[in-house]
Amino acid sequence: MQDALLDMRSITKTFPGVKALDDVSLKVRTGEIHAICGENGAGKSTLMKVLSGVYPAGSYDGEIHYDGALAQFRDISDSEARGIIIIHQELALVPLLSIAENLFLGNENARGGVIDWRETNRRTESLLRKVGLRDAPTTLVEKLGVGKQQLVEIAKALAKDVRLLILDEPTAALSESDSQALLDLMLELKTQGMTQIIISHKLNEVRRIADTVTVIRDGQSVSSFAASDGITEDRIVRDMVGRSMENRYPPRTRRIGDLLMRVRDWSVTHPDHADRKAIRDVEFDVRAGEVVGIAGLMGSGRTELAMSIFGRSWGRNITGTVEMHGKPVDVSDVGRAIRAGLAYVTEDRKSLGLILDDTITRNITLANLAEVARGPVLNDRAETQVAERYRKDLSIRTPGVFQKVVNLSGGNQQKVVLSKWLFVGPEVLILDEPTRGIDVGAKYEIYGLINDLAAAGKGVVMISSEMPELLGMCDRIYVMNEGTLVGEMPTSEASQERIMSLIVNE
Repeated sequence: MQDALLDMRSITKTFPGVKALDDVSLKVRTGEIHAICGENGAGKSTLMKVLSGVYPAGSYDGEIHYDGALAQFRDISDSEARGIIIIHQELALVPLLSIAENLFLGNENARGGVIDWRETNRRTESLLRKVGLRDAPTTLVEKLGVGKQQLVEIAKALAKDVRLLILDEPTAALSESDSQALLDLMLELKTQGMTQIIISHKLNEVRRIADTVTVIRDGQSVSSFAASDGITEDRIVRDMVGRSMENRYPPRTRRIGDLLMRVRDWSVTHPDHADRKAIRDVEFDVRAGEVVGIAGLMGSGRTELAMSIFGRSWGRNITGTVEMHGKPVDVSDVGRAIRAGLAYVTEDRKSLGLILDDTITRNITLANLAEVARGPVLNDRAETQVAERYRKDLSIRTPGVFQKVVNLSGGNQQKVVLSKWLFVGPEVLILDEPTRGIDVGAKYEIYGLINDLAAAGKGVVMISSEMPELLGMCDRIYVMNEGTLVGEMPTSEASQERIMSLIVNE
């Protein structure tokens, strides 16, 4: 390793009433992969915004030394001109433009105001080869899966002569195979001398690729250690949350009750392809006090199944029945599904679960406005009381319930989504990737909430791509593949190997 390419010294950033960063230091050596770990709200994203010029020089205390000189970036274009490129968790691609158009958007190959498409496509093909993509430059981005879109983002960074590549939760929405491909690419870029920073909650990935790990907690840098010193998940977790977490899943006394919900002969046609059955003859049940898991690879139909059951929010030509307490119920739209006792926490909280530009209060009460209204008029006081109750019960970290949700960390946003559906008072809560993109401390709190729901006699359906999570939290696990259920087992008889064998052997 060579000398430090980046040296952030005593960075302090204050917002009204909140000190987001307090004397944080970060040193990244040339050519290394440096991991930054910390709970949601710890200050990781704020630190990267300081680095990239989103928060310009003068708006924070401390110094940034880059490539041996004091750097005072005025904005993002200023930092990008020096080769610092950030790929955010929410990808910044234009779906209806081609790969080539996205790669050179704002950086076009043009002569006299006319784009040279031959040169653009030639350079695009060269960049795509570097990241392992074989798609044509003219392919629309909307036609690509999330894994390929992530690679397009990296190719876009390479088009800008990147020297320091920063990836924020790059594998949060990827399948296992796509995640491994991305990590392999990062290691390949390292052999080419590229310096990289990765922000990740997936500690197994951190252990695999990181040369150095820095942990930030409550706006302060608490530790930094090299792989040669021994990177263990327990050490990272201890520094992240300030305590040891030998048991990642809170204990639960299981009291399984009577049959609560049953889905029979459920079939769904794809909304855009009338000849394709996305869900075929699915049957499953949930008992009171039970946590039921649904395992499967991305694209297996898990989310489509959940959304089609919850008010037919996905698909068409839906057939089959949903029963509650042994009687058929009407779930033909979202309102009827809620009244039948169902709730659904989406995997995409930012697009489908929240109104980001509205307050915590309005988001929590949105699905049950009648409860905080006097006739057609909302009762602001009642609405605030409800939000305050859930802020306290779910430990939502916020200066107040009138804070806009967009300003919350991912873990706290997820708690707001959960609060919204808990306020509805469902009998069965369907959780789709409930801990995606949140840290181990917030995960533990959400696991505790799931246990509390089960203890109160509710039924929980948990969809997760993390098999250890399903094995640690569920009573029974269904396995899904290509739109149908291919297996069912009690967790006591389940293993990652057995679940995968059911998927690949079908």
